[in-house]
Formats: sequence, C-alpha cells, structure tokens
Amino acid sequence: TERDVVEIHDRENRLCELLEGTLLEKTMGSFESYLALYSGHLLTTFVREHQLGIVLGADGMMRLAPGLVRIPDVSFIRWERFPERKLPRDRVFRVAPDLAVEILSEGNTEDEMGIKVSEYFRAGARLVWLIDPEARSARVYTSADHCEVLAENGILDGRDVLPGFQVRLRDLIDAVPRQAK
Repeated sequence: TERDVVEIHDRENRLCELLEGTLLEKTMGSFESYLALYSGHLLTTFVREHQLGIVLGADGMMRLAPGLVRIPDVSFIRWERFPERKLPRDRVFRVAPDLAVEILSEGNTEDEMGIKVSEYFRAGARLVWLIDPEARSARVYTSADHCEVLAENGILDGRDVLPGFQVRLRDLIDAVPRQAK
C-alpha cells in the first residue's frame, strides 16, 4: 500500500515504487544520481526564474492512480496542479508530473520503461524524457505512443510544458565530473 511505501522509506531509508500491490525497490547508481541531480538543478533554476511550479528529485513520490506510486528521477509540476497554488505537505503527492525524467541504468528494461511512460501519460503527464547516458541518447515522449529519439547533439526542449527551456544532451551528460589525470 502507499503506507508501506512511506514506512519502508522511513524505517529503512529505501525508496520503493508501488505497482499492483507489489513494492519495487528503486535503485540508482552514483553516475545516474549525479546526472539526475544536475538535470534537476537546471530545471529548478529555470522553473524558479519563471515561477512555473516545482521540481522534485529522485525521492519525490507520486500517486498516479490507486495502488500505483511512481518516483521519477526528476519531475516538474506546474503550480496550477496544486489547490491554491500551494505545495501540499503530503508524503506522496496525488498529482502527476507535467514532466517526468528517468535516467536509465543497466537494470532498466525496455518493457519496464514502456510501462512507466504509459502510466505517466495516463495520469496526466505531458512530457517524458528517458535519458540513456550509456548510449548518449534520449527518448522524448509527447504522448505514450509518440517518441522522438535524440542523439547526443540533440536538444532536450521543454516544449509547451517548459517553454524556453533547452539543454544540449551532450552538455548535460558531459557535466558529470571526471577525475583529473
């Protein structure tokens, strides 16, 4: 249940998503975590500057439907989705993201990500980015069945969800620090 999602987080500091009564542990490698955090930083800077809403990180739990809790690596939610444009104090938000960002790691499967993309859009998302740092590419979804594949020179664009936001995929991936030689 949603209560189990919150309790396992509080008790064991583990993030789990909820799918059809099953808890699925959400894991992320350090490289992917940094990339998610940096993406969130870029989005937060833009969103705050334009007073558009909020950006959540990799522990921002969202109830997309009864019995379905997902935790995008980064998400943007516009103020209009919140009553009185105020941030609720709920542990699990009962709102879908306008933008969901997932940083792919070797453990993610094509089927798993397809299911997540469909769930996001069924719940009301308007844009989903699946960023694959290993392949240096991204899939940009504007609906559950419409995807554009970006190579590393492509531009991640906020489209009508975050008008004016743009970042070159290569610049995003290459922002992860490397050890000096």
